[in-house]
Amino acid sequence: MTSLYVRIYLTLVALLLAFAFGSAWLFQRHIEQERGNVELAAGERLNAMAGLLKLALPPATAPRAEQAAVFADWGARLRMPVALEDADGKRIATTQLFRRRADDPGAVIVSAELGDGRSLELVRSVRPPNLQGGGPGASAPGDPGPGARPQRVDEGPWTGPWIHRPVSPGAPAVSTLAVVLVLLFVGVAVGAYPVVRRLTRRLEALKRGVEQFGAGHLGHRVDASGRDEVAALATSFNQAADRIETLLRSHQTLLANASHELRSPLARLKMAFAMLDDAAPAQRERLAREIDVNIAELDALVEEVLLASRLEAGSAVGETHVVELLALGAEEAARAEAPFEPETDSALVDGQERLLRRALRNLLDNARRYGGPDVELSLRPVAGGYEFIVADRGPGVPAELRERIFEPFYRLPGHAEMVGGVGLGLSLVKQIAQRHGGSVRCQARDGGGSRFVVFLPASKLSGAA
Repeated sequence: MTSLYVRIYLTLVALLLAFAFGSAWLFQRHIEQERGNVELAAGERLNAMAGLLKLALPPATAPRAEQAAVFADWGARLRMPVALEDADGKRIATTQLFRRRADDPGAVIVSAELGDGRSLELVRSVRPPNLQGGGPGASAPGDPGPGARPQRVDEGPWTGPWIHRPVSPGAPAVSTLAVVLVLLFVGVAVGAYPVVRRLTRRLEALKRGVEQFGAGHLGHRVDASGRDEVAALATSFNQAADRIETLLRSHQTLLANASHELRSPLARLKMAFAMLDDAAPAQRERLAREIDVNIAELDALVEEVLLASRLEAGSAVGETHVVELLALGAEEAARAEAPFEPETDSALVDGQERLLRRALRNLLDNARRYGGPDVELSLRPVAGGYEFIVADRGPGVPAELRERIFEPFYRLPGHAEMVGGVGLGLSLVKQIAQRHGGSVRCQARDGGGSRFVVFLPASKLSGAA
C-alpha cells in the first residue's frame, strides 16, 4: 500500500511541473512573437536608414575615396556597425564597430539596397526568428525586412532564445529551459517534502492514537495543536474519547455499585426463605412481609439502574411534548401529602412528563425519608424558566457534600442504611434535569433542613406566546 504522503507529494510535484512546462511554453511563444515583431521593425528601420544615406552619400559614380570619406563621417555620427558595398559586392567603407562585430560568433549581417547598385550592410547580434521556426512578423530565410537581403549569416551555435552558446569551442550547448526546469523540480521537491510529510505525520500520529485507544488505553489522547482540518479531527477524536471513557467508567461504577446493592436484599431474601419452613405462623407472616419488601426493593433498584443507564447513554425514553408543571406538582404533592405553594398560574416546559414526574417524586420521597414529615413543595417563575423547590426540616447536608449527593449510589454516612434507599434517586434527578436543559442544586434551609431546587427552562411555545 502506497503511503498517503508519497501520493500527495508526487501529485503536488507533478502539478507544479506541469504548470512550469505550460508557463515555459507560453513564455517562449510570447518571446518568439515579440522577436518577430522586433525583426520586422528592424528591417523597416534598415530600409529607412538606407534611403536617408542614399540622399546623404555621393552618387555611385563618384570616386570611391569620396564615398568612403562621407560614409565614414556618417558612420561615426550614427555609431552603428554598418558597411557600404558597391554593385560588385566589394566594400567601399566600413565602420570600426562593424569590423569588430562582424566576426563575433552568432553575428547576423543583413543588407538593404540603396537603389543605385550599392547596398548597406548592418551587423545584428540576434538571429532572426525564421531560423528558429518563425513567428508573427518573421521573414523568410535571408529576408529580414522589406527590401532587405542577407549578405552573410554566421549562425554559430545559436539555436533559440533558450539555448546558450558554448563558453569554449567544442563545448556542448546547454538548454536554459532544461536547467530552469531541473532547478524548479529540485526546488519544489525539496520544499514540498517537509510540508507534506508534516501533514501526513500528524495523520499517522492520529492513527496510532486511535489504535491505542481501541486497544483499551482509554486515557490516551492525541495532539490537537494547530488550526487546520487535522487539528479539528484530533479535537473531535479527543472529545469522543472523553465521552466514551466517561460512559465506560460510569457503566463500570454503576455495575459495581448495583452488584453491591443487590447483595443486601438478596441475602435477606435467602435468609427469609431459609427460615420460612420452620417458622411459626406469626413469624411466617412477618417473613412474608419482609420478602415482599425485599422484592419491591430489588424491583426498584433494577428499574432505577436501567433508567440511569438509558439516561447516561442518551437513549430515548419517551416523546417530548409540552408539560404543565402546575398540574404535575399538585398531583405529586397530593400523593406525598405535602403542601404545594405555586407562585404562578401556568408553568409550561418542553419535556417528557414521565421523567419529570419521576424526578419530582424522587425529591419528595427523599425529603420524606431523610427530612421527616415536614416537607413542602413550591413552584416559582424565574428568568428563563421555572423552579421546583422541595424543602424539608431534616438534619441538612454539609456544604462539602452538596455536590456529591448527586453521584450514583452515594449516600450520606451514618444514617443512610437505617432509612433504606440505594443512592440512585438524586442521581436520576440530576440526569433528568440535565436532559431537559435544566439543573438541580442543594441549599441550606433557613431554620434547619435542606432545599432542593430544580430549574427547568420554559417551553418555546409559551415564550412565543
